[in-house]
Amino acid sequence: MSDLRSRAGAPPQRGRTPRELELELLQLVVRGDRTAFEQLYRLYHPRLTRFLMNLVHRPPLVEEALDDTMMVVWERADTFNGASKLSTWIFAIAFRKAMKALRRQDLALEDEAASSRVSDDPLPDEDLARARTRGLLLAAMAELSPTHRAVVDLTYFHEMGYREIAEILECPVDTVKTRMFHARRHLKRALGGELADWI
Repeated sequence: MSDLRSRAGAPPQRGRTPRELELELLQLVVRGDRTAFEQLYRLYHPRLTRFLMNLVHRPPLVEEALDDTMMVVWERADTFNGASKLSTWIFAIAFRKAMKALRRQDLALEDEAASSRVSDDPLPDEDLARARTRGLLLAAMAELSPTHRAVVDLTYFHEMGYREIAEILECPVDTVKTRMFHARRHLKRALGGELADWI
């Protein structure tokens, strides 16, 4: 156990995948290990923050949904049965928490500055053109419904397949495909030019 704790923050050892490391951390969380939970939290915080920001566009709601998601992971870690990847399980919780947070808010108060807000995420390996493309895509995505944004976000920014997205959104794969079709059609119209070919 102490060996896992000493290596959890470091890159996986030979023969040990990030997925295996996450599962080992979760097993420690099941036993009430706070250090393992903090490591799992640090692993997922950046990914979930980006995902939730693209869904709800409001930092307070993002923080609320993220905290609620990780609270479920802490309190219900024993309910993860391995039928899907751990990331799929956690993203599904985050999606449900985001939708719940949106329902509690007045949807007319959409964050209009979201599309022009500069991301806090560093872009160390991305050149200016890629950063610009991402900004334009996020601005176009802001006009989509939350469920359509979720499909696009999970596809393009988290490189998930339709089957995994369907598990996260708790809907049939065909529904994911239909949402992606409509979302891509909107994005092509909104982006135009060469960027439309990328979608």
